[in-house]
Amino acid sequence: MNETHSILQDLEDAIARGTADSRERALWHATDLLIAGRYCEEEIATFGEVIGRLADEIETEARAKLAHRLARIEYSPASVVRKLAFDDAIEVAGPVLRESERLDDVALLENARTKSQAHLLAIAERKSRSPAVTDVLASRGNSAVANAVARNQGAQFSGSGFLHMVQRAENDSILAEHLGRRLDIPRHLFQQLIAKASDDVGKRLAEERPELVGEIHSSVANIAGDLQSKFGPGSRNYFVAKRTVSIQHRLGNLHESTIAGYAVAHKVEEVMIGLALLSGLPADVVERALFDRNREMLLMLAKALHFSWDTTMALAFLGAREHRITAGELQDLERDYARLDMQASRSVIDFYQSRKNPAKTGREPRALAN
Repeated sequence: MNETHSILQDLEDAIARGTADSRERALWHATDLLIAGRYCEEEIATFGEVIGRLADEIETEARAKLAHRLARIEYSPASVVRKLAFDDAIEVAGPVLRESERLDDVALLENARTKSQAHLLAIAERKSRSPAVTDVLASRGNSAVANAVARNQGAQFSGSGFLHMVQRAENDSILAEHLGRRLDIPRHLFQQLIAKASDDVGKRLAEERPELVGEIHSSVANIAGDLQSKFGPGSRNYFVAKRTVSIQHRLGNLHESTIAGYAVAHKVEEVMIGLALLSGLPADVVERALFDRNREMLLMLAKALHFSWDTTMALAFLGAREHRITAGELQDLERDYARLDMQASRSVIDFYQSRKNPAKTGREPRALAN
């Protein structure tokens, strides 16, 4: 540490007394020392102070050279890398945005929210990104950024991020193909993507992913009336599902993620039975909530059960005609769900529970507040 400090002090003296040319030579010397050595974080930070000061005084071409040199070094000074990432010149920012592991999510999020489309494209080409960063790219990025995000198998998506991309793909067949090839796309969103895609895109995806061919055909062919006629207490599948889900409930294995899994897999009976068990509501009330075109009851049920929006969205798609919901309608549902009051939703569920078993409550069903 003392030797490193002495070297950097000499560089500091050179900066103070030197010319522009000598300061640039000092920059490359400091960078060479950093690359050649193995230093602790404190020493790397000290290098960063020196290199950062020198980088402030060099031209764009030299800053781009510095960015290329530091982008792939796992022990690059984080302060310098961050400064380069926010450079307005993409030839400077691009290398570190694409490759540097020294940029954390805080820096990447700020960059994605404030910098140019070229900066967003560079972030989209990183080998991996968190869902939070991907969501910003999906919502703010242009067509080139969106397609780069969809192509990048290292990108992680949230449910809402995937949804936004599927909505954008309605008028972008290339984006639809990139999304359809992703193995991590939720099934219900894949089906919506296929339902809205052109025939050519659907055929190509069917050839590339033959395991989903049946789902592609069924996603277009099913109608809500068929769904309701197949399910319910009178069907054999219902009794099988009831036995399976009830066992899971007794074992303590029935919870939100279970319901979400059933919904994504289009297991309607399991969803209805699971929701009835978790909420204490009659199966017919749950069925009406699931299939009613006015999804107010479904939203209140999900809110009362503390479900996330992603799970609620999966339930909405499950009960929708042809498993399709327009982008505008889905945005309205998400807004309505965010505005719902938890206690008010719980009161509605209590009301329906009291109607189910009035003898057990010892009171008349209470009216809902206006």
